[in-house]
Amino acid sequence: MSNLETSASILTCENPGEVESAAVEVLTPREVPLGGLRAMGVRRTLPQRQRSLIGGWCFADHYGPDDVAETGGMTVAPHPHTGLQTVSWLFAGEIEHRDSVGSHAMVRPGELNLMTAGRGIAHSEVSTANTTVLHGMQLWVALPDAARNTEPKFEHYVPTPRAVDGGRISVFIGALAGETSTVEMFSPMLGAEVCIDAGATLKFDVDTSFEHGAIVDQGVVELCGTTLTRAELGFVAVGRSSLVLRNPGDEQVRLLLLGGEPLDEQILMWWNFVGRSNDEIGIYRAQWQDEVRAHDSGEAPSATRFGVVDDYVGNWIPAPTLPATPLKPRG
Repeated sequence: MSNLETSASILTCENPGEVESAAVEVLTPREVPLGGLRAMGVRRTLPQRQRSLIGGWCFADHYGPDDVAETGGMTVAPHPHTGLQTVSWLFAGEIEHRDSVGSHAMVRPGELNLMTAGRGIAHSEVSTANTTVLHGMQLWVALPDAARNTEPKFEHYVPTPRAVDGGRISVFIGALAGETSTVEMFSPMLGAEVCIDAGATLKFDVDTSFEHGAIVDQGVVELCGTTLTRAELGFVAVGRSSLVLRNPGDEQVRLLLLGGEPLDEQILMWWNFVGRSNDEIGIYRAQWQDEVRAHDSGEAPSATRFGVVDDYVGNWIPAPTLPATPLKPRG
């Protein structure tokens, strides 16, 4: 999914330091218009000033359930990415994915679409004609410096839902409660959908070296004693050997549980690029703009970092203007 904000924010992301391991930090999302016929809205939980990263997780958009007849659904033309992996997870609806490494796949509920941008990729996302309700999450994982220029690729993975006492889990990245995903990640990570029955409590043994976050899709949940409502994210620092999730209500709770070892690297996010310096981001933008101009004019680009999204009819998304102030990492 693209970040379609026309005034892209400068985001230098780093871990803010040690947090008391017993504490649960609550992050509230902000509303952002994604785009489409009538500006489909999303709730953006990461990044924000309070916290930029959970392990390698650096971006989280939660959207829907949206009536496509009212919002126009998702129509995101070809756009670029660098230095990250995109994680697409749906609760309802269907999205058609095309990318510049030749992938053509559908995003469906309970199925993972994982795109590794690496040194550079372009893709499009369009909700299908038979989609009436669109509901899901789009997340990004920042690639560590050693892997961020890897070759781009795409993986589709269907985890097997597993019943646990008091609920159900679907592990799409990493491992949890005996379930393990087979997709390739470049740092130790966790991603799972967790459903909790009414009145039930789930306890998971987790890696003490991981940071964790729980984003609530529906219902109200208590994460290690702290209440989280719909669309809120609860963050837990490294050091915990278990996480306790309690559903105090009379309806099922659904959430995404995310985790990973702290990245311990500064990353610079601007628009759809993840890099390390102002000059690097400027190079990515210039190369994408050159490829957009070449596409519009029918000429060959001077370089092909991002490639061509075959069979997409329509204009590509140009990059916004870089801010006048250089992008500078902190620290």
